[in-house]
Amino acid sequence: MPMKVSHITGVTKPRLTRSRELEMKTTLQELLFYIIFLTDLCILTFGMVSTDMFYLNKVMSTLFLDTPMSETDNADFKSIANVADFWKYAQGPLLDGLYWDLSYPSSSTFVHRNTSYIYYENLLLGVPQVRQLKIRNDTCSIYPSFRAFIKECYGPYRYLSEDKQPFGLKNDTEWWYSTAKSISLWHWGQIGIYSSGGFTFTLPKSKNASIEKLSYLKEEGWLTRGTRVVFIDFSMYNANVNLFCVVRLVLEFPATGGILPSWQFYSVKLLRYVTYYDYFLASCEVIFCLFILSFIIQEFIKMKTLKKEYVKSAWNWLDILLILLSVFAIAFNVYRTAEVARLMENLLSNSFAYPDFYFLAFWQTRYNNMISVNVFFAWIKIFKYISFNKTMTQLSSTLSRCAKDIIGFAIMFFIIFFAYAQLGYLVFGSQVDEFSTFQNCIFTQFRIVLGDFNFASIEEANRILGPIYFITFVFFVFFVLLNMFLAIINDTYSEVKADFSVIPSREFEISDLIRQSYNKALVKLKLKRASQTEDLYAARLSRDTAELEKELKNVNTKLDLIMKNVPEDTGSGDKKQK
Repeated sequence: MPMKVSHITGVTKPRLTRSRELEMKTTLQELLFYIIFLTDLCILTFGMVSTDMFYLNKVMSTLFLDTPMSETDNADFKSIANVADFWKYAQGPLLDGLYWDLSYPSSSTFVHRNTSYIYYENLLLGVPQVRQLKIRNDTCSIYPSFRAFIKECYGPYRYLSEDKQPFGLKNDTEWWYSTAKSISLWHWGQIGIYSSGGFTFTLPKSKNASIEKLSYLKEEGWLTRGTRVVFIDFSMYNANVNLFCVVRLVLEFPATGGILPSWQFYSVKLLRYVTYYDYFLASCEVIFCLFILSFIIQEFIKMKTLKKEYVKSAWNWLDILLILLSVFAIAFNVYRTAEVARLMENLLSNSFAYPDFYFLAFWQTRYNNMISVNVFFAWIKIFKYISFNKTMTQLSSTLSRCAKDIIGFAIMFFIIFFAYAQLGYLVFGSQVDEFSTFQNCIFTQFRIVLGDFNFASIEEANRILGPIYFITFVFFVFFVLLNMFLAIINDTYSEVKADFSVIPSREFEISDLIRQSYNKALVKLKLKRASQTEDLYAARLSRDTAELEKELKNVNTKLDLIMKNVPEDTGSGDKKQK
């Protein structure tokens, strides 16, 4: 380790070289600057979410998903299996939840003629919308022998197979296909990806009028054999916690028959600046923008200085990723604020229309996911500034040294892993839900490795191949391959640790720098005498000297052993050969 020795008042003390000290001071300053940025980012991200979001989602899901059809029928939304169940749910629990009967005294609740409150506290925004997508007849091929018996054929949903022709009475919007807005999102369901158009209608403001409309559509056959999906969309706002809850209930009609229900509840904070704490978060957002601007300038300077060497560092790529995610977050914040203002203006001007908050709620949740990834990588970046730590250096050295071995092992592992996934899909796919798709098979096998499995369902699906598949998979993957993986890392770590034991560590340089700065500050504040600082330097020097003497003794001992093992006649033999 480079070190400079100086004498102050007759006492010898070690000091770091000027270049090394300047490097460490710069690192500490960057770390302090980055910690301030990370604190600001954490305040922003935790200000976006709250436990109220979970409770609002839970309350709404309980109301619209778990409410039974009637006092005598315990079936609910999750158990809808046919068209009759759908109409029973729509005319029962759905309308009961949307048009809540107020039991509070009118003096304590703001009751307006054209407003509806769900659970007394959640204002229903505008009116709900119901939309369906249909496909055309003859969208599948019939085997020639059955064509005499089967005259109609409706295959699975495909966008090119959509039926956009008017049907039924053709006298209102529910019988005519309407194209969605360009910004509307397609829906990724359980068995298909559905477009944003369809045959739509909105429910009236009153419960009785809604019951009459649903009864009318039921009698006229609004749902047909060509129906492949029905969406029920509505939004509400809770002023107590300043949260919007956007609900989408989905009923998919597979070509096999029956109905597959699913749902989405998005509790999001779209109105950002209401309370004093929100304005504090706004100031944090301004500080965040300044940080990102400074980071962008730093990266441009670094690119100009390092040129081609810049792309060779993984930390530089991480910096670029953080900057890109942050810039996208800032742009989305600006867009979201403007779009919410526009939607609220349209809603207040026409409360009888359906307000499409689903687009904003969907992207708000994706924005939250992106920010969570950004925070994760921001915390990981701290390792860049504490790489002087011995443990961190050993970890990074271990991973880099065994990278080739791990890549070779991964190829072998995934060959066996995907072979078992293919076997499981073909053997159990038609009977076990966890193996119904190839993707499910992959995740199910990871769960088996972690100890989460359902052996009974595998055995019921195939009493012979089920146990053979399970036992051999656990043996080869869990007992053999995973232990090989751990052995690779363990052996490499042992080698790295042995190498570091004979290489002088520079870890104490940082501690020396911090201690020196601390002691100098105390001396300037007259809280400590200079002699106390010098005593610390002397103690450090004596300890380092003792360690060096010990290392020299060990080296001398090893050299003596080597010299003893060298044959004595080696030199004479060389002379004879000459």
